[in-house]
Amino acid sequence: MLIPQLDSIQVGLPQQIGIEEATDPMDRPWSTGFFKESVQGLIWLGKTHLVGDGQADLKNHGGVDKAVLGYGADHYPWWKNCLNKINFPYGAFGENFTISGQTETSVCIGDVYQVGEAEIQVSQPRKPCWKLSRRWRIEDLALQVQKTGRTGWYFRVLKEGFVEPGLPLILSDRPFPEWTVAQANDIMYNRCCDPDVKSLLATCPLLSANWQEKLLNSLY
Repeated sequence: MLIPQLDSIQVGLPQQIGIEEATDPMDRPWSTGFFKESVQGLIWLGKTHLVGDGQADLKNHGGVDKAVLGYGADHYPWWKNCLNKINFPYGAFGENFTISGQTETSVCIGDVYQVGEAEIQVSQPRKPCWKLSRRWRIEDLALQVQKTGRTGWYFRVLKEGFVEPGLPLILSDRPFPEWTVAQANDIMYNRCCDPDVKSLLATCPLLSANWQEKLLNSLY
């Protein structure tokens, strides 16, 4: 079986960018931690973030269930072909970990991986927000990401430690093989509308509390 690899690590702190009273709304001031740069060598992964990383909107981003955003390196050639040959760099989708050998169809909620000194666990799919569209000035990019299911996924940190690019992600536990990230996306975004299936996913104890709540609320 192919062992996934951490091809690249990106971090970035929140910044205010834009110009007051700009004619184009895309150029007006906004605050974001979306601009992330690749780093080399050992970097500390704590319970809520990598050293040097942060989020501007702590209501919708960050926290223990969203400590690290992972994204499949295998998606990059597809997006390049889809979006007029734009050559996105790793980190273009706001991810901290760009991982080869993994996609939403092969990653499951609750998966535990050893990466360097750290131990991480898949907590939920990523819901793309408007900042992705604004970052690349493609109005419907966030919606495209959601519709295609190429969303990425979040990790919580079970054990802190140093990580670095090039490390393998060693799967040590898969308690819920029935709940891939792709399936969770399908259920959340109504490509699967069976309320019984929604209810079952909502009771998965290793799914983030935020997603559990949203799924349950959608039933009523």
